[in-house]
Amino acid sequence: MNLFRSEEHIERWLGGRPPGATIGAGTLSELAHAWWSDRLAADWQPRTRDENQAILDAVGLTGRFWQLPRGSSRRGETSTGVL
Repeated sequence: MNLFRSEEHIERWLGGRPPGATIGAGTLSELAHAWWSDRLAADWQPRTRDENQAILDAVGLTGRFWQLPRGSSRRGETSTGVL
């Protein structure tokens, strides 16, 4: 993850390379809170892929880059392992 001051700063840093996904600090904060705020709860359970996707969608992270892969339907697992 890289933090930048502005879109112009990103463009200079990229030096003509195509950009990846970018999000603002406010969205990053919303995502972090939604994703991690319950992790220390005694009854915490890993989320399903669909629950994780709902978090991304709720904070406005939509589009191809933000689509989680489809995998196992078991709670907390994907095709690459436990989330």
